[in-house]
Amino acid sequence: MKVEMTNSKEIVNPKQDIEPDLIDITPDEFKKTFLDEVTDTSARLLGSADCDEIYYTLCRTVRKYIAKRRAKTVREIKSKNSKLVAYLSAEYLLGPQLTNNLLSTGLEYIVRQVFEDLDINYEKIISEEVEPGLGNGGLGRLAACYIDSLSTLSIPAIAYGIRYEYGIFKQIFENGYQVEKPDTWLRNGNVWEFTHPQHDQIISFGGRVLEKKSTTGKTYYSWIPDYSVRAVPTDYLSPGYRTEHVNIIRLWSARSTNELDLGSFNKGFFHEASESQVKAENITKVLYPEDTTEQGKELRLKQQYFFTSASLKDLFRRLYGDEVDPDLSTLPEKVSFQLNDTHPVVAVPELMRILIDVYDLDFDKAWEITSQCFNYTCHTLLPEALEVWDVELFERLLPRHMQLIYQINKRFLNKMSEATNHNILLMADMSVIQEAPFRGVRMANLATIASKKVNGVAELHTELLKSSVLKNFADFFPEKFVNVTNGITPRRFMKVANSSLSDLITETIGHGWVKDTKKLTELKNYIDDSSFLEKLDQVKQDNKLRFKSFLHYGYQMTYNPETLTDVMVKRLHEYKRQTLKLLHIVTIYNDYITGNIKLEDITPRTVIFGAKAAPGYSQAKEIIKLINDVAAKINSTPGLNERLNVLFVPNYNVTASEYIIPASDLSEQISLAGKEASGTGNMKFALNGALTVGTLDGANVEIRNLVGDDNFFLFGMTEPEVHKLSEKGYKPYDYYESNPKLKSSLDLIAKGEFSYKTDTVFSSNAVVLDLLANDRFMVLADYQAYIDIQHRIEKEYANKKSWTKKTLMNIASCGFFSSDRAVKEYIDKIWQAAPIFPDWDT
Repeated sequence: MKVEMTNSKEIVNPKQDIEPDLIDITPDEFKKTFLDEVTDTSARLLGSADCDEIYYTLCRTVRKYIAKRRAKTVREIKSKNSKLVAYLSAEYLLGPQLTNNLLSTGLEYIVRQVFEDLDINYEKIISEEVEPGLGNGGLGRLAACYIDSLSTLSIPAIAYGIRYEYGIFKQIFENGYQVEKPDTWLRNGNVWEFTHPQHDQIISFGGRVLEKKSTTGKTYYSWIPDYSVRAVPTDYLSPGYRTEHVNIIRLWSARSTNELDLGSFNKGFFHEASESQVKAENITKVLYPEDTTEQGKELRLKQQYFFTSASLKDLFRRLYGDEVDPDLSTLPEKVSFQLNDTHPVVAVPELMRILIDVYDLDFDKAWEITSQCFNYTCHTLLPEALEVWDVELFERLLPRHMQLIYQINKRFLNKMSEATNHNILLMADMSVIQEAPFRGVRMANLATIASKKVNGVAELHTELLKSSVLKNFADFFPEKFVNVTNGITPRRFMKVANSSLSDLITETIGHGWVKDTKKLTELKNYIDDSSFLEKLDQVKQDNKLRFKSFLHYGYQMTYNPETLTDVMVKRLHEYKRQTLKLLHIVTIYNDYITGNIKLEDITPRTVIFGAKAAPGYSQAKEIIKLINDVAAKINSTPGLNERLNVLFVPNYNVTASEYIIPASDLSEQISLAGKEASGTGNMKFALNGALTVGTLDGANVEIRNLVGDDNFFLFGMTEPEVHKLSEKGYKPYDYYESNPKLKSSLDLIAKGEFSYKTDTVFSSNAVVLDLLANDRFMVLADYQAYIDIQHRIEKEYANKKSWTKKTLMNIASCGFFSSDRAVKEYIDKIWQAAPIFPDWDT
């Protein structure tokens, strides 16, 4: 079926020919709305509007249609009294909104046709969008994927977080070093936001707690804070894919409760006049402020309490309104709070404070309600990543909450004492309060004690949580622990990021796979179809050409699309082992300059890095510096640079990922076994047809099981082998001495071979010395196995048809990793929520 436009141009109607949707407008109607919006908001005609104005006008037009669906969603939720999922996360890595919203609403086809009719460059307008600076890595991207799936599955949900004014930082490189610059993503405002100052909340800090007696003799406590700030909410609309359902992401900005001190200002005391405003607004300036100082630690704890307190108060407003004496026993039936890692765990004592101090419940009743409302997702196996707050800081900043934590802990330890015959060592391990090396509040322990369910994020991760990190809790409360393997949204990371692959899949098996990725298994029927394999190979090549343009115009980088594109993009942390990839590169270089390998025998390869290091993580910064120095040397070495190139893409984010991932041949997932919780990058690459080289770590295990041994490049120690070597006493220097290639490569770095553009070889030595003396993540132990598997990869890549078949098997086998599947598991195992629109099984 075709829909005709007034100028006789035609547009394919997605409802009939491409995929089902809820479009209830014609192209002519959209065109009129768009043109009216141009005039109404800029008082200009379309011909005089610049790209920015057209972009903002398009966004406002699209936003109107989403807002109508949101209004309908709210009516449905209220009429059905539906249970809410409240997702609490310190970050959301949303990515550009316009493309995703056009896809979800089904308006993309109409907009393209209208813009063609109006002679507007669609791609240029789309490129005007600035990515929201609301997240950093996998934690924030996972949260964004889950919100997409919650909306697509019509589950009533609110995602709560912080509206960071500057995000984490914009990464640039100066002389190879990472330099952090402000991410001014809000410089021109944000058209997708709806701010609701009428729903602000007052958040307090510091002060003291008074103990009082009521007329009946009951003891109660009154918190007298030192100061308060306003939390002002801003909403993003999150439309489901081809559904009427729209959830919201509510983000909080900190504002002063005091107006400008005009008297001081008029006397010339400008700083003093605005001091309270600056102090308040600092809370939501940046994501994860540097916490190596006491001031930084205090600011991070303030952030966590600020957004969780505001979110809980907002939920009570929504659920109970102005009820004088609400039945709070119904709270677990009305809402399920999901703690996305330890950052929001201060919500536990805050809910207790609200129930006890505001609604006058006794402690036991308040705890009964609280422990039925919360659920906790643990995202790490690294002890240092499990937040522990200094008791002194907690008492100073949140004195009432510290009291409640002591009570919660005392109650818990009393029960454990009875259950364990007063096993002091076990109780010390499980206590919320840590006594050494400093007195601290263990947020992971508090979350585990308070939550109805605790979940890991991959099968291996969950088993390791139960056997190591949270072993004693799992032994005593096995019913609490469940696994929900992470997932990614196929809308963002296939339909938006890789439209050519998506179109090929839809052309081959129909459109249903976008909401049911299990259907991707139907692609296995084409494993011996030469025509399909040629098309799939062409898709990859087209994506490489697209990536080439992205690098050229965005970064002035040169990329050869005819090379094996070998990609390692992830947060820079030592356990992810970017140094292992670097040693492989240096080994190739060393073999070349020593004549151990001929130029024609080197497989043409481009290695792509993308990673940010936390501002205070000095060793990670030294690794970035070394990678950039190695890249500069290799890319300027005549002869070798025709076969090997190394590119470090600065400021890696969702926008960059949408170009890098579809162009990738090889996905580097090489963390030390037992250290990566799950990973989601590995899933994105596999679903887009990149083959994984990896250890048996995190979700790699499940990827390998699904795609088959022949379609996954496995190397390295298993987690039990890592544990055994650690127990035995790992000596990295022994590996250095016993492996000539490894020794030669490390010596080459240490002597300054790659520091020719700098005045010092400190970076080189810092990385090498740490590997030889410490090597916490056993890079040297896995080095030879990694070199060997890379030789196998080169041989496999040489057989193009075989490689394309492996690509197909990865795409066809990894539908399990949809975030829709993961969210359904959360619903079944944890939240017990229900959809409000009847589209669950599609």
